[in-house]
Amino acid sequence: MCSSVNVFSTSTKKLINEAIMNNDFLKKLEPQHTREMVDCMYEKIYTANQLVIQEGEPGNYLYVLAAGLLEVIQNGKHLGQMQPGTAFGELAILYNCKRTATVKAVTKSHIWALDRQTFQSIMMRSTQARHEEYFSFLRRCKYNTAFALKCIKKKHIVDTRQQEHIYSEKNILQQTNCNFIVRLFRTFRDDKYVYMLLEVCLGGELWSILRDMSFFEEATARFCIGCVLEAFDYLHGMGIVYRDLKPENLLLDTEGYVKMTDFGFAKRIGLGKKTWTFCGTPEYVAPEVIMNKGHDFGADCWSLGILIFELLTGSPPFAGSDPIKIYTMVLHGIEKVDIPKRISKRPEDLIRRLCRLNPAERLGNKKNGIIDIKKHK
Repeated sequence: MCSSVNVFSTSTKKLINEAIMNNDFLKKLEPQHTREMVDCMYEKIYTANQLVIQEGEPGNYLYVLAAGLLEVIQNGKHLGQMQPGTAFGELAILYNCKRTATVKAVTKSHIWALDRQTFQSIMMRSTQARHEEYFSFLRRCKYNTAFALKCIKKKHIVDTRQQEHIYSEKNILQQTNCNFIVRLFRTFRDDKYVYMLLEVCLGGELWSILRDMSFFEEATARFCIGCVLEAFDYLHGMGIVYRDLKPENLLLDTEGYVKMTDFGFAKRIGLGKKTWTFCGTPEYVAPEVIMNKGHDFGADCWSLGILIFELLTGSPPFAGSDPIKIYTMVLHGIEKVDIPKRISKRPEDLIRRLCRLNPAERLGNKKNGIIDIKKHK
């Protein structure tokens, strides 16, 4: 506990509480820990042009801007401004890393601060409470229930700037309930790791089986694609584009059914909308993603065609060690690829229909959506 409790005006206390509740990392605190955090803060006043945070220094405070205006600068470049009601500075403490940007007061600013030691103490108690919840959850489960625990280092998340991807994966998986998508039960975190408690798939990665077998017979490939189609049908119906289809992201359960996993690149775009984020695996990226023309569910249809090709031959149609060369081949299209003889006419026709350069012409991205793919012979 802090040594003294501050007296706030009602409006200031409400603003600080709302700032914490709107912060992705702090909003999961239990109410008692949020109250303690607020009560332990003290006010600091900064004059115009005074530095609040210096890029590269250790993170020693969590801040909430109560009044004034702040500028965010990284490597000498203006990144944006902070308005009152913003909580900031928590990442450097949570991940024990240096400040990644400079924050400077534009006008006279009133900021409420919480020192590192108090912040860590509150977070530790919050973590212990979550661990107790975690073990309570396990005790409520049957003793023979197995789970998979995905552990991700917080430092790695920050170093690779994957914060948004991790939150996207958690939020989307929490909203899904499909037999062909790996289920997420709970999430937890401590000082070093973020944990995802997932459905266990003891059949392993589809990629490992494909590597051992070199390629799949048509019936096996058709079954795998059928499972993927069920997942896509469900996701697209929710307005979610997956964007990372590949054998490594497909797991087998104990009965041999294929389940989709790793939703770091998935995004809810809604129906009839597009997104412009460049992401995905080079061999599977659709041409409109490469050209930054905006993409939608058609990007998933393209990747499905690539997957069919890889399952039947053991390698994707566009491959190489240099991503730039792969992208160049992708832009030339599937028509420039020699289709191996082991791919018969029907799967070849499906691959070509899925891998049309124009997204609007792709099977699965038209009026009837995934149904058109399901009906293909």
